Amino acid sequence: MLVAATSCAAHAGELAIAPAELKAVGTIDPRFQSYNIEMVEITGGRFWKPYLRTTRAFDQHDRYSDRPPIDLANARLRRLAAALSPAYLRVSGTWANATFSADTEPAPATPPPGFNTVLGRAQWRGVIDFARAVDAEIITSFAISAGSRDADGAWRPDQAQRLVDATRSQGSRIAAAEFMNEPTLAATSGAPPGYDARAYGRDFRTFREWMQRAAPETLIVGPGSVGDSAAPSVPGIRTRDLLAASGEGIDRFSYHHYNTVSPRCGGSDEPAQALSEEWLARTDATLSVYRGLRDQFAPGKPIWLTETADAACGGNRWDKTFLDTFRYLDQLGRLAKAGVQVVMHNTLAASDYGLLDEGTFRPRPSYWSALVWHQLMGTTVLDASAATAPGLHVYAHCHRSAPGAVTVLAINISRNSFRTIVLPLPSERYTLEAAKLQSAMVKLNGSTLALADGNELPRLSGHATAAGPIRLAPATITFLAIPGAANPACR
Repeated sequence: MLVAATSCAAHAGELAIAPAELKAVGTIDPRFQSYNIEMVEITGGRFWKPYLRTTRAFDQHDRYSDRPPIDLANARLRRLAAALSPAYLRVSGTWANATFSADTEPAPATPPPGFNTVLGRAQWRGVIDFARAVDAEIITSFAISAGSRDADGAWRPDQAQRLVDATRSQGSRIAAAEFMNEPTLAATSGAPPGYDARAYGRDFRTFREWMQRAAPETLIVGPGSVGDSAAPSVPGIRTRDLLAASGEGIDRFSYHHYNTVSPRCGGSDEPAQALSEEWLARTDATLSVYRGLRDQFAPGKPIWLTETADAACGGNRWDKTFLDTFRYLDQLGRLAKAGVQVVMHNTLAASDYGLLDEGTFRPRPSYWSALVWHQLMGTTVLDASAATAPGLHVYAHCHRSAPGAVTVLAINISRNSFRTIVLPLPSERYTLEAAKLQSAMVKLNGSTLALADGNELPRLSGHATAAGPIRLAPATITFLAIPGAANPACR
């Protein structure tokens, strides 16, 4: 047995894990852990307004604020992004659906009719330079608003061609592309009035034929839906209808998932539920819907989650604290085990759900957790499903860099109960915790994580831990690297 517990151990909440015997259940893309920089961050414009320091209700009629373009040349931003490489960098979002790609310099100050904003050539060069500097492959989507259409309302690829040509002119490429962002919400995402599944199918076929001619090296990813569920709560086009209308032709099946929407868009969730089983399991519920659609319309195609965070519309108030670190890591563990190949967090550095503070680019708690995952969790996923106890979520991968080694991730979501894991071998322990769950500071093995002078990242070192029981405090996250596991799947 992979996991054994005596009646005494079970009574004490102990789990015994044999790391050498954990079986491989799949692999993930080397760029599994990826992120978004929204198109509106590149161009500048109105994005989700920061929360006020007070806790009064958010005014949904005042949900946006103006911001300048992100500084992709910033040394701190580049260093922190590079620390998560290799990755995919997705430049998309709702604003991309109506962004005009300029082919002149300087770019026009205002967009032509049918567009809402302008992407300058220099701004796109900044994306390419950033991606090259941090070892990220570019993913994007294209304009589908009225300005990108002919007199009959059919989509034209001239804007998309400009972006492809501009990328090639810099010696780079677009690794993958979605036709548009979130076609299920086309009515509120820049598409012409009355846009439906039939129109999408017509446009997607045009897009696919153009891609095969203009950029055959670029993966076609889609549909990039959001909002589907067993009982749809968001008005829009059903993904099932989009796929039926568009036919075959995607290389990767993509979808979006948020546990909820933020107060900016009418959400009213409480932080008390952020460690609940129901809250964390929402990831599984959404994947189940989209995996079923993948199996029916694109069987065998790898699944990518191209946009995700705790709450849509900029994030909940607690998303920039240690509390959301539990969702971030639990989601990665669940999805890797379920076979999802890539997970793109929204965003790298904008609004409350950013891994980095948008003003200073300093790491938030979820960035530190991302960094520990990146250092310890490899691409071979192991089956730790037998290791179960109330309030304890356990995942396992081959170690990222040590042949034969195994890393176990143990997330204690109980706010008041200890849990114990028993290992037969010595391990290196990495425990993330905070003085308060809604703290902006996080500790690794008791030391506060922070950047040093010169934007130097601290060394993430484990504590040598003897074989035997390892006690896990309430509301903590622990990685256990086991160098002597000698797991055959990890050689």
